[in-house]
Amino acid sequence: MNNEILAIIKNDPWLNPYKDIIYRRHERALEKERKLTEGCNNLSEFANGHLYYGLHKTKKNWTFRESAPNATKIFLTGEFNNWQELPEYELKKAVNGNWEIILPPDALHHKDLYKLSVYWKGGQGFRIPSHVNRVFQDSNTKLFNAQVWDPGEPYIWKHSKVDYSSISPIIYEAHIGMASEEEKIGTYDEFRKNVLPKIIKANYNTIQLMAIQEHPYYGSFGYHVANFFAASSKFGTPEELKQLIDEAHSAGIGIIMDLVHSHSVKNELEGIGNFDGSSYLYFHKGERREHIAWDSLCFDYGKNNVIHFLLSNCKYWIEEYNIDGFRFDGVTSMLYYDHGLSRDFTSYDMYFDGNQDEDAITYFVLANKLIHQVNPGAITIAEEMSGMPGLAEKVENGGFGFDYRLAMGIPDYWIKIIKEIPDENWDVSQLFYELTSRRSEEKTVSYAESHDQALVGDKTIIFRLADKEMYWFMNKDSQNILIDRGIALHKMIRLITIATSGGGYLNFMGNEFGHPEWIDFPREGNNWSYKYAKRQWNLPEDPSLRYHYLADFDRDMIQLFTEANILENSYCRLYTDNREDQVLAFERKDFLFVFNFNPARSFTDYGINTGKGKFKIVLNTDSKKYGGFGNVDESILYFSSKAGKLSAPEYLKLYLPSRSGIVFKKIPASRVY
Repeated sequence: MNNEILAIIKNDPWLNPYKDIIYRRHERALEKERKLTEGCNNLSEFANGHLYYGLHKTKKNWTFRESAPNATKIFLTGEFNNWQELPEYELKKAVNGNWEIILPPDALHHKDLYKLSVYWKGGQGFRIPSHVNRVFQDSNTKLFNAQVWDPGEPYIWKHSKVDYSSISPIIYEAHIGMASEEEKIGTYDEFRKNVLPKIIKANYNTIQLMAIQEHPYYGSFGYHVANFFAASSKFGTPEELKQLIDEAHSAGIGIIMDLVHSHSVKNELEGIGNFDGSSYLYFHKGERREHIAWDSLCFDYGKNNVIHFLLSNCKYWIEEYNIDGFRFDGVTSMLYYDHGLSRDFTSYDMYFDGNQDEDAITYFVLANKLIHQVNPGAITIAEEMSGMPGLAEKVENGGFGFDYRLAMGIPDYWIKIIKEIPDENWDVSQLFYELTSRRSEEKTVSYAESHDQALVGDKTIIFRLADKEMYWFMNKDSQNILIDRGIALHKMIRLITIATSGGGYLNFMGNEFGHPEWIDFPREGNNWSYKYAKRQWNLPEDPSLRYHYLADFDRDMIQLFTEANILENSYCRLYTDNREDQVLAFERKDFLFVFNFNPARSFTDYGINTGKGKFKIVLNTDSKKYGGFGNVDESILYFSSKAGKLSAPEYLKLYLPSRSGIVFKKIPASRVY
């Protein structure tokens, strides 16, 4: 095992002083796996809590089971018995803290509402079952209840899942509820009919769905989950979500979902806090129980029942909804006892100083192993900002097993230079370093902005660049220098971010066309308004406005990267990083990327030392069809030539317009034109 562990250290000798800790963490995870799988074949067979607990119908009866070790008595109450605690609906106590009831087939009916009445020593409360797969909110009382979901025949899947073992994820981050143009909560069906075709047209190969797990408060953006096994009824029915996923699969688009296993909502009536009268069934005791920044409850990953609950949750979404993978939310918060809030992570010691929750690390290893057992083609992405080494390294090499990590420092860097540094002082050397600074053995998903940068209190990139001018000068008849600058840099920033990516790319819905306004969910502070919890899809569809230039560019950029699978090789070979000229050039795969960030100067016959080669332009931010000025002839072939003596290097001489980015495809020497 020591030789395998060293695989993670070979790429980073700075980890050598911590090899004993890395080894211990790894062995701890494997030992936990051995204990959990005693009596079964593997983690997948272990993680079947969703098949045991909750409400299930057979040909002969209904069976309901719940885990509530601290309970003294439990009744099933609902519309079917007028919400009364009747003897025939009392659960029987089984082994290991489990409770069970078996009912005749006509006792419950499709869409019946129900809850548990749970008694414990000194108290009683109504609870929604822990493994409930359907929760429904009464529009009048606003109360949440479990709902019997038995629509008849199961959904028949028509299309296969997407296999990420051979493709790089180009992700369209989306929120079902705010995807509507209307001031309301959008639905799965509306998204499938109205938004999915736009994503298909935009050439993305992955959709990341936010807020799918049921959450009581809509304004939480889906991050205060109450019911982990229930697809949110705010957006429609389970079958409508399945149809959306199936139709995405028909177009070759994978569906990954935000998975919130980092914490749970405090709500006792809707969630699993204080479920059986004990505050620690799923969560920590004492001061670690409550998250100091999120007003939520923290899972205790050292408990086997918690690992069983969360691993079963992973398997449930893959098998029940054909989900292709997960973006794990709040990984940094899970990794550290202080949730990563009190440190800047400037030293390796901060990853191995005892502040790490090794129970959480064990859970990550097991979750990633399980997910890839259930679906070898699945993808897992960690939302993590501390830079914990090994997060996206293979388990057998001593890592945590994620396929990718989010490059969360990149959007922060873009905000910093846009806010604080004048255009003429942008350092292209520093820019290239920031965009490519990552662990060589770990794949990353790069992005210029996600939903985080669009929330009230922050600004999207286009709004930082153009601000209020967007309200008056985005029509094609207007001339405005700030709009010209914003459009040019918006395209360049996206192009260089995806071109330097560590294997994947992400965009939040609407940002591809420069959505002009922020996100603000209905809340008391805005008088419960939906005005900013929607997307203005009409803007890029209006030919008199400039928004379609950004959308058209993004579409062609994504098409280039997906068709050529440029991200499969993460190595970027730097050719030029001229700080004074603000010109940057690098090669990736068979493509040459050249950027002139200079806001005032264009360059004629600018030499790039590419070696011998023949090139053609395949994408140009300055093209007129993307709202540029069209100052480059895109129809000709470009040949490198020697600068002087026969032994001199060969340079590609280019005209580089101010604020432009150009992508060249290298033509094989055998090709004849």
